[in-house]
Amino acid sequence: MKFRLFFLVWLFAGTITLLAQPPICNADSLTLALASWNVDTVHGMICKQVHFRQHEYFSSNQCITVLEIPAVAADYPVAGVWQEFTFALSHTLPRSLTSKQASEAGAVAAVNGSFFDMDKHHSICYLRINGEEVALNEPGRDAVNRKYYQTGTLCLDSLGRLSLRRTQPPLQWERHHIVAPHVLTSGPLLIYRDTLQPLRADRTFVTQRHNRTAVGVRADGTVLFVVVDGRHAEAVGMSLFELSATLRYLGCVDALNLDGGGSSTLWVEGQAQGGVQNYPSDNGRFDHTGERTVNNCLLVLPR
Repeated sequence: MKFRLFFLVWLFAGTITLLAQPPICNADSLTLALASWNVDTVHGMICKQVHFRQHEYFSSNQCITVLEIPAVAADYPVAGVWQEFTFALSHTLPRSLTSKQASEAGAVAAVNGSFFDMDKHHSICYLRINGEEVALNEPGRDAVNRKYYQTGTLCLDSLGRLSLRRTQPPLQWERHHIVAPHVLTSGPLLIYRDTLQPLRADRTFVTQRHNRTAVGVRADGTVLFVVVDGRHAEAVGMSLFELSATLRYLGCVDALNLDGGGSSTLWVEGQAQGGVQNYPSDNGRFDHTGERTVNNCLLVLPR
């Protein structure tokens, strides 16, 4: 009887560990809401950045860069105004810089995409471009199911409109259940249908602070590219719990984590510092020159 009780307590505690919810702190929410953002309007998009230098956000130094892209309308033109943007995916072998992929595609903005193998260069998450499969999900440790973080998929329809979906456990679920011409799997899924998603509190990838890149969608259809800098005294990065809370504070009803760490890059065409808006960390300096080469990117194209 004692053993059975011990086992039930251990199982319950383990479940709480694996399904811990992101923290919501009113003080941090107010700090972000009242922050003094540097705001610029570029190509009809809003690019803004805030740098907390006195350990006032999540009790840490943080640098957050956000690009707000207006919603893509359902029909063209709408009320006599043509939509300015469409979304696209890029892919390259061998890897190349986010800024280079964006420039070559004629994009006005871009963020790095999903995860890839650093040695072999190829994507390790499902990727489909123009209806052709570029990469499949690599399995998790059980060699059958997908990696634990592959819980969200970014879809682009034929008009370049962006939406986020929750994946299902089968390894190649995207191949059989998503009909969009452009598909990118990543994760974890952070917010879905205005609900914070459970995260694995037993993984350092989730609990430790790193540079982060995410894409979010507000209720009105506005798409947000969000980059959090890290691995510097000036900006330590966020856990995925903190990132989830931040995206919630920014008004996202859907949000997906993309590749982070040294890959995290937000680029905007025609801006200073070669267009790189954040502080990529691959050069070990807190400046704009530390971009890492990546396998794929999420692009904003002029219509």
